[in-house]
Amino acid sequence: MTQREHWTTDLARLGAELRGQVLTRGSAEYDASRRVFNAMIDRYPAVIVRCEDVSDVVHGVDFARRHGLPVSVRGGGHSVAGSAVSDAGLTLDMRAMTRIQVDPARRIAVAEPGLTLEQFDAATAAHGLATTLGAVSMTGIAGLTLGGGLGWLNGSHGLACDNLLAVDIVTADGRLRTATDQQHADLFWAVRGGGGNFGVVVSFTYRLHPVTTVLAGGITYPPEDAHAALSRYHELAVTSPDELSTGASAWLNADGDAAVSMTVCWSGAPEEGESVIRPFRQLGAPVGDEVRPIPYVALQQAGDGSFPAGRQHYWKSSFLRQLPAEAVDTVLRFTAQAPSPHTTVGFQQMTGVASRIDPAATAFAHRAEQYDFLILSQWDDPADSPDNISWTRSLFSAMQPFLEPSVYMNNLGDEGPTRVRAAYGSNYDRLVKVKAAYDPDNLFRFNPNIATAPA
Repeated sequence: MTQREHWTTDLARLGAELRGQVLTRGSAEYDASRRVFNAMIDRYPAVIVRCEDVSDVVHGVDFARRHGLPVSVRGGGHSVAGSAVSDAGLTLDMRAMTRIQVDPARRIAVAEPGLTLEQFDAATAAHGLATTLGAVSMTGIAGLTLGGGLGWLNGSHGLACDNLLAVDIVTADGRLRTATDQQHADLFWAVRGGGGNFGVVVSFTYRLHPVTTVLAGGITYPPEDAHAALSRYHELAVTSPDELSTGASAWLNADGDAAVSMTVCWSGAPEEGESVIRPFRQLGAPVGDEVRPIPYVALQQAGDGSFPAGRQHYWKSSFLRQLPAEAVDTVLRFTAQAPSPHTTVGFQQMTGVASRIDPAATAFAHRAEQYDFLILSQWDDPADSPDNISWTRSLFSAMQPFLEPSVYMNNLGDEGPTRVRAAYGSNYDRLVKVKAAYDPDNLFRFNPNIATAPA
C-alpha cells in the first residue's frame, strides 16, 4: 500500500469512528471551519475533526500521532495569533462540545471546551453564580482559562485558572487523564497558565461564586480631560478594594481626537459601591456615564460590539505596573495618530486576589498589582495592514521604558521564543519538564510553545 493509499484508508477509518465529522480541503464546510476571529489568519489544515465527544478527541489525537501531524485545538477561535488552526496540521474543532452541568449546592460547574463565555455565564447566572472569565463574551472558555483568564472578578476571586478544581485532558499518547491537586498534580499545575501545550482539555471543573448584579459600566472623558483622567485613574485603581476591578482605554472619538474611558465593576456589597466608584466619576467632566446596577452577564457582553467578525487584528501587549505622566503622554500622542478609528489602547487591571497568589502556585507566574497593557489594533481593509502594524510596533517600542518584560500569554502573537519565555516567566523551566513528560514529541505546538528540552 502506498503512503497516499494508507492515508486515504486511515482517513476513511477515522470518519467511521467519529460521532462528529472529518473535513478536508474541498469538503463543503471546510472553509467556514478554518475561519477564526482574526481575519488576517488564512490557514489550511490537512484535516479538521469536528468533535462531538471525548472519544472523537481521542481518535483525532491518535490519527495525528500516527501520521506525524501537529495538533491545533479550536474552541472559541479568538486567539489573535490564530493558533486554533494550522497549515498542514490536524485541527480539533471543539465547538459542538458545549455541555455544562452546574451544581448550585456545591457551587461548581463542569463545562466542555466548546463553550463561549456567553454560554457559560448564562448557565451559571441561572443559579446566581459566576466565576472569573474574560471580558468579551464571544471568547471561548478553554483557551482563556488555560492562559490564565483575566476578567472582571479577578480582584475578588482570582483568575479563571485560580478557580479550576479539575480538568479531564487527552494527552499526546491518546490517554484520557483527570488532573487535580491530588491526581497528576504536575499536569494540573501546568494547565493553569501553561496554555494548550500538554493536551486537549475536554472538561473543566470550576469553582463558582455568588454573583448576580454588579455596579458597573463605562465613564468617558473628553480629549481635554484625557491626560488628567488617565493619570488620576491609576492613582485610584491601585488603592481600590478587592471588590472593584477596573480597566481604562484610549481611543479616537468621532472628531479624530484621543479620548479616555474607563470601566468599573463593583462586585461587593451594593450599599458600598457608590462611594467607592464616586472618585472615578470625578476625574474630569464626563461626557458619558453608564455606571449602574446591571446583571453580571450584561457587563460580560457590553464590549462585544467592538469586535465584529471579519476585521484584521494585530496586537502587542505587556504588563505595566506604573503609569507616569510620560507614559500617559506617549499613549495619547500615538492614539491621536492611530490609522484606524477601531483601534484602542487598553489597561485591564489585575488586582486583589489574583495579584497575591504565590507565583509558583500555578503555571501563571505574573502575580502583581498591574495592568495588562494591550495595543489592540483592528481595521477592515487588508490593504491597510502595513500602516496599522507599523503604528502598533512604534507605540509598543515607545512604551518599552514603562513596561515589564512579562506578557499575558492570551494576548501574545507570533513573536518568537524570547517573548514565549516572557509569557511563562519564572515557571518556564518547570513547564519544560511537564511538557517533556506528557508531550515529548511536541504534538501540541500551535500555541506559545514550550520546548521539550531546555534551550
